[in-house]
Amino acid sequence: MKLQQLYTSCLAQGAYYLQSEGEAVVIDPLRDVEPYVQRAEQDGARIKYVIETHFHADFVSGHLDLAAATGATVVFGPEAKPGFEAHIAEDGEVLRFGKLSLEVLHTPGHTPESTCYLLRDEDGQPHALFSGDTLFIGDVGRPDLAAGATATPQEMAATLYRSLRSKIMPLPDSVLVYPAHGAGSACGKNMSKETFDTLGHQKEVNYALQEQMTEEAFVQELTTGIAAPPAYFPHNVHFNKAGYEALDLVLDRGLQPLGPVQFKTLAADPTVVILDTRSPSAFVHRNLPGSIFIGLDGQFAPWVGSVFPDINQKFLLVVEEGREKEAVTRLARVGYHQALGYLQGGVAAWQQADFEVQSTASVPAQDVPGLLADGSSLVLDARRPGEFNAGHLKQAMLYPLDDVLIVQPPMQPTQKTLVHCAGGYRSLILVSLLASRGYTKLVNIEGGYSALRSVEGLDHVAGASCSA
Repeated sequence: MKLQQLYTSCLAQGAYYLQSEGEAVVIDPLRDVEPYVQRAEQDGARIKYVIETHFHADFVSGHLDLAAATGATVVFGPEAKPGFEAHIAEDGEVLRFGKLSLEVLHTPGHTPESTCYLLRDEDGQPHALFSGDTLFIGDVGRPDLAAGATATPQEMAATLYRSLRSKIMPLPDSVLVYPAHGAGSACGKNMSKETFDTLGHQKEVNYALQEQMTEEAFVQELTTGIAAPPAYFPHNVHFNKAGYEALDLVLDRGLQPLGPVQFKTLAADPTVVILDTRSPSAFVHRNLPGSIFIGLDGQFAPWVGSVFPDINQKFLLVVEEGREKEAVTRLARVGYHQALGYLQGGVAAWQQADFEVQSTASVPAQDVPGLLADGSSLVLDARRPGEFNAGHLKQAMLYPLDDVLIVQPPMQPTQKTLVHCAGGYRSLILVSLLASRGYTKLVNIEGGYSALRSVEGLDHVAGASCSA
């Protein structure tokens, strides 16, 4: 038996590769399918099944590209109605490969078609559960993401309660749980940073699996305090359900090298966004006027999806040399297919063409007390409410990056404003977005609240530790 978890941290997403006796299965693959193909080739195996636990909302799955590349059969659980050829498995059906098998466990609740797959070993004994978004480590899937669902979130939560108790909790405690997501994903509320666990331990620590929890309490817990999903989620459900453009075509379009003159001509179109994916320090030092920073070395794709609601948004890319394909691929993973090309030679070539560049004001945390001394500067905290409530600067105003599309900034465009988040990544995204809208006196605080907590001369509220 070979079982590999292929975890992608920037999406907090887990795909799985299983292989036995020359036959392989891939569960919840990403859009870029070459790693799965290569693993099968290395094993001398044929990919027999590409299995989906549900219609994903937070990323475009690679099921169609992988099936096209390998001839594998795409499998969904009961109630799935894809717009392409696929095997719709029945509850309790057994899918065999090599000496192993996967039992189909229909577990609706996160979505109507949500299905878990129970891996049985060569002796037929339960070994691992691929739980999709039904059961996470420390949490369960939120009940409000099923695009087009006729049931209410409360009704879906009640269905999930029954699915957990009838299909998952009776399984042996020794079964390993492999979910589709971990901490950082918007598909749940409070997922663990661990990416797998035993079912027995989850029965001890996961609130959703407590024997004494009533259905009413479960529904109340799941439907309280849910943040609004990113705007791109329903589009990704549509792509995963109806089909999508082949990744090779998206890459061909997005990997066009553009000289500075051609780049500038295309950027003159007001519907086009210049997206700078370099490091924070590189962006701060030199950037193109009007460009938006979302660095590849962070939660790149989810933040693109959060701050650009139009799934057809056109992008021109400023990328570190050698990372052009990575940038276009990671955009495509969440359904953004309209990258038009990248600036060949980067900002240096732009400058050599005698075009304007600018820098972004950024200061180390230890400079903040001096900047606040005269009382003329505001402080904007770009973190989420839970982080803010756990500890914040006394004079800070909460303005989460998540709210930038729906809430007017709490200051005038010419008001000097210091901006921070937890570690400096989200705040720079916010600074670049607001600067593109005409806010001219923004200063990014390097290191964010993590650095501010150790600076003398600053007043804090609560003061609990916050995550980066």
